Amino acid sequence: MDESSLTPEEVARILKIAKNTVYELIKRGELPAYRVGRKIRVDLKDVESYKRRGKKTNPTLDEYSNYSGTQVREKNIHCASINLACQQGKLIICGQDVLLDILTRHLERHPYGTHAFRHHVGSFAGLQALYQGKAQMAAIHLWDGDTDKYNIPYVRHMLPGTPTTIIHLAGRLQGFYVAAGNPKDIKEWQDLTRPGIRFINREKGCGTRVLLDEQLRLKKVDRRMINGYEKEELSHLGVASAVARGEADVGLGNQKAALQVRGIEFVPMQQERYELVIKQEDLDRPEFKATIEILQSEDFKAELRGLGDYDLSETGRIVARS
Repeated sequence: MDESSLTPEEVARILKIAKNTVYELIKRGELPAYRVGRKIRVDLKDVESYKRRGKKTNPTLDEYSNYSGTQVREKNIHCASINLACQQGKLIICGQDVLLDILTRHLERHPYGTHAFRHHVGSFAGLQALYQGKAQMAAIHLWDGDTDKYNIPYVRHMLPGTPTTIIHLAGRLQGFYVAAGNPKDIKEWQDLTRPGIRFINREKGCGTRVLLDEQLRLKKVDRRMINGYEKEELSHLGVASAVARGEADVGLGNQKAALQVRGIEFVPMQQERYELVIKQEDLDRPEFKATIEILQSEDFKAELRGLGDYDLSETGRIVARS
């Protein structure tokens, strides 16, 4: 057999994906293939061409220069699965809070619901995916320091000409993660610049990073004076864990993650609004009606109450249409 002719199993090993995914790529016409009798074959040059096309849409090394190799691999694998779901027309929800896991579970059980895919990205990336048609819902928590408002100013600027509906999910506390007992006595934003304080940041574009940068801007704190400002983690738990391991003295994140990591104390700094953005053109579709019904239901709120640490006084309320 020609050495440049590959079986689907060999293609799967080269691309490091499941064999069924190879068949799906062939079915969608993304990977050229042909039959030899009853067997499917793929030319090596077509596999190499597919890899080159993929590299054009993958993140560059510079984008992830502060992340570990494992973080980069996990993010690339996750993005590949989300891209596949998008191509298949699946419902994709952007956001990182565990309450979205609960929402997707309720959606699967709802008579007019559907299976939804979670895309674990920050608020900016979620809004961008929504604008580009790569997701159908985005959960965000973006604070505008000039107006002291959450989310609405960003939605109007990042989805121009796109009518949207914003639905309140929950109120959450953002604050500092410090070691038990707060040995460095970190209480204010300005404390981050003190000599000897090591900080661990979140990635650009997430709501937590926006909150930090807005507070630093308003208080005229020079971020270049913060030791560790350029060092990033991809989640609240990642930040809390770095502080617990002694790799940093302080990080910023929500209260829930602090309760999940031993040896971490939480210093509350700001109440935030966590909200879901949907395009108005989608609201008449059954799965979106089901989403709003779920968010307004007592069953959903009761499950969130069981987790604790959420303000549910406005959960399910439509707070803006633009």
